[in-house]
Formats: sequence, C-alpha cells, structure tokens
Amino acid sequence: MRRSKLELYEDILNALVNKALTVDAIAYVCNMDCIALGQRLDFLLKSGLVEEKNFRIGARYVLTRRGLAIFKTLALTKRLEKLQTTMKKIDEVLQAIPALSEYNAEKGKRKRQNENY
Repeated sequence: MRRSKLELYEDILNALVNKALTVDAIAYVCNMDCIALGQRLDFLLKSGLVEEKNFRIGARYVLTRRGLAIFKTLALTKRLEKLQTTMKKIDEVLQAIPALSEYNAEKGKRKRQNENY
C-alpha cells in the first residue's frame, strides 16, 4: 500500500530523531528512492523542520527543535489514536458481557422450567 506524504515526512523525522544522517542513510531507513526523498527533504528544509549540516565526511541532515516538536506531536497523536481504538474495542466487549449473562440466565430459567414439567 502506498504511503501518504504525511507518513513519508513522519518516517523521515523518525529516522533523524536520534542522529544526523546522509541522504543515502535516510533513504535506506525510510525505504524510499533518493529522488522522492530529495523532494521531501526540500519541503522539510523550507519548513524549518530539518537542517543540513556540513561535516568533513559530507552533508548530513538533522532535526531542528521545531522538527523534534512536530515529531513528538505526531507520535503522541498516533498513540492517542491507538488508545482510542483500543478503548472502543474494550467498550464493545463490556457491552457484550451483560448480554451474555442475560442469555445464560434465560437459558438457565428455561432449563429449570423444562425440569419441572
């Protein structure tokens, strides 16, 4: 399934969270081709989420403070969505439990009635 732009940006930010990486390293971690990655990096650079730093061994990309804040916000949003889904499933199960106990109680009444006849 094809990833959305937001998911691609999120993957790039995730790759850069812990260390500075080259374009090739980011492409490998994010499973993207370098051309598409270049376009995404340009947007992130213009938005001030990522910056390019030149080292002796070459250019590497790092997250800015703003980029780190955006990454944390996206990660928190994902966790909250997952929690909401889990809570909905728990709620469905809890609603089914009284129905099961009512069903078992009704089944027990019928069994007792049949035994009395």
